[in-house]
Amino acid sequence: QVQFVESGGGLVQPGGSLRLSCAASKRNFSVYDMGWYRQAPGKQRDFVAAITSSGSTYYADSVKGRFTISRDNTKNTVYLQMNSLKPEDTAVYYCNALFPKDYARFRPLFGSWGQGTRVTVSS
Repeated sequence: QVQFVESGGGLVQPGGSLRLSCAASKRNFSVYDMGWYRQAPGKQRDFVAAITSSGSTYYADSVKGRFTISRDNTKNTVYLQMNSLKPEDTAVYYCNALFPKDYARFRPLFGSWGQGTRVTVSS
Protein backbone atom coordinates (compact mmCIF):
# COMPACT_ATOMS: atom_id res chain seq x y z
CA GLN A 1 0.00 0.00 0.00
CA VAL A 2 1.29 3.43 -0.88
CA GLN A 3 -0.03 6.81 0.11
CA PHE A 4 0.56 10.15 -1.52
CA VAL A 5 -0.25 13.39 0.27
CA GLU A 6 -0.23 16.48 -1.91
CA SER A 7 -0.22 20.02 -0.56
CA GLY A 8 0.57 23.61 -1.48
CA GLY A 9 -2.27 24.47 -3.81
CA GLY A 10 -4.40 27.59 -3.61
CA LEU A 11 -5.75 30.59 -5.43
CA VAL A 12 -3.21 32.68 -7.32
CA GLN A 13 -3.39 35.44 -9.87
CA PRO A 14 -2.14 34.93 -13.43
CA GLY A 15 1.62 35.31 -13.52
CA GLY A 16 1.96 34.16 -9.93
CA SER A 17 3.79 31.21 -8.43
CA LEU A 18 3.06 28.22 -6.23
CA ARG A 19 5.14 25.35 -4.90
CA LEU A 20 3.43 22.00 -4.55
CA SER A 21 4.67 19.16 -2.37
CA CYS A 22 3.91 15.47 -2.43
CA ALA A 23 4.91 13.22 0.45
CA ALA A 24 5.02 9.51 -0.33
CA SER A 25 4.77 6.70 2.19
CA LYS A 26 6.58 4.23 -0.03
CA ARG A 27 9.73 2.53 1.20
CA ASN A 28 12.70 2.90 -1.07
CA PHE A 29 11.22 6.11 -2.43
CA SER A 30 14.53 7.03 -4.00
CA VAL A 31 14.40 4.17 -6.53
CA TYR A 32 11.13 5.34 -8.05
CA ASP A 33 10.66 7.70 -10.94
CA MET A 34 8.05 10.20 -9.78
CA GLY A 35 5.54 12.31 -11.62
CA TRP A 36 3.00 15.08 -11.26
CA TYR A 37 -0.35 14.93 -13.01
CA ARG A 38 -3.30 17.30 -13.15
CA GLN A 39 -6.98 17.06 -13.82
CA ALA A 40 -8.93 20.10 -14.91
CA PRO A 41 -12.72 20.20 -14.44
CA GLY A 42 -14.43 17.91 -16.91
CA LYS A 43 -11.17 16.61 -18.36
CA GLN A 44 -8.98 13.55 -17.99
CA ARG A 45 -5.94 13.45 -15.77
CA ASP A 46 -2.86 14.46 -17.72
CA PHE A 47 0.88 14.19 -17.22
CA VAL A 48 2.65 17.37 -16.13
CA ALA A 49 6.22 16.58 -15.10
CA ALA A 50 8.47 13.71 -14.09
CA ILE A 51 11.76 13.21 -12.31
CA THR A 52 13.71 9.99 -12.52
CA SER A 53 15.49 8.26 -9.69
CA SER A 54 18.73 9.72 -11.04
CA GLY A 55 17.33 13.24 -11.27
CA SER A 56 16.55 13.60 -14.97
CA THR A 57 13.44 15.63 -15.65
CA TYR A 58 10.67 15.64 -18.25
CA TYR A 59 7.86 18.12 -18.82
CA ALA A 60 4.66 18.40 -20.77
CA ASP A 61 5.02 20.96 -23.54
CA SER A 62 2.40 23.18 -21.90
CA VAL A 63 4.53 23.74 -18.79
CA LYS A 64 8.09 23.70 -20.13
CA GLY A 65 10.06 26.72 -19.01
CA ARG A 66 7.52 27.56 -16.30
CA PHE A 67 7.42 24.52 -14.00
CA THR A 68 10.30 22.77 -12.25
CA ILE A 69 10.09 19.35 -10.64
CA SER A 70 12.50 18.30 -7.90
CA ARG A 71 12.76 15.73 -5.16
CA ASP A 72 14.20 15.26 -1.69
CA ASN A 73 14.78 11.58 -1.05
CA THR A 74 15.58 12.20 2.61
CA LYS A 75 12.01 13.41 3.04
CA ASN A 76 10.30 11.05 0.57
CA THR A 77 8.95 14.18 -1.10
CA VAL A 78 8.65 15.46 -4.64
CA TYR A 79 8.04 19.13 -5.42
CA LEU A 80 6.60 21.13 -8.29
CA GLN A 81 7.59 24.78 -8.51
CA MET A 82 5.10 26.55 -10.74
CA ASN A 83 5.89 30.00 -12.09
CA SER A 84 4.16 32.29 -14.58
CA LEU A 85 0.89 30.55 -13.86
CA LYS A 86 -1.91 30.80 -16.40
CA PRO A 87 -5.67 30.27 -16.03
CA GLU A 88 -5.32 27.07 -18.04
CA ASP A 89 -3.13 25.66 -15.25
CA THR A 90 -6.22 25.52 -13.04
CA ALA A 91 -6.67 21.91 -11.97
CA VAL A 92 -6.30 19.44 -9.15
CA TYR A 93 -2.68 18.29 -9.04
CA TYR A 94 -1.67 14.75 -8.07
CA CYS A 95 1.57 12.84 -7.79
CA ASN A 96 2.35 9.18 -8.38
CA ALA A 97 5.27 6.95 -9.17
CA LEU A 98 5.88 6.10 -12.81
CA PHE A 99 6.25 2.82 -14.60
CA PRO A 100 9.99 2.23 -14.81
CA LYS A 101 11.60 4.01 -17.74
CA ASP A 102 8.23 4.85 -19.28
CA TYR A 103 9.49 8.15 -20.64
CA ALA A 104 7.16 8.23 -23.61
CA ARG A 105 3.79 7.74 -21.96
CA PHE A 106 4.60 8.52 -18.30
CA ARG A 107 2.00 6.06 -17.03
CA PRO A 108 1.31 6.15 -13.29
CA LEU A 109 2.53 3.05 -11.47
CA PHE A 110 0.04 2.83 -8.63
CA GLY A 111 -3.71 2.67 -8.88
CA SER A 112 -4.20 4.55 -5.64
CA TRP A 113 -4.10 8.32 -5.75
CA GLY A 114 -3.96 10.95 -3.04
CA GLN A 115 -6.60 13.59 -2.54
CA GLY A 116 -4.71 16.01 -4.74
CA THR A 117 -4.19 19.71 -4.20
CA ARG A 118 -6.31 22.26 -6.00
CA VAL A 119 -4.70 25.08 -7.95
CA THR A 120 -6.87 27.93 -9.16
CA VAL A 121 -5.37 30.63 -11.35
CA SER A 122 -7.71 33.56 -11.62
CA SER A 123 -7.78 37.31 -11.30
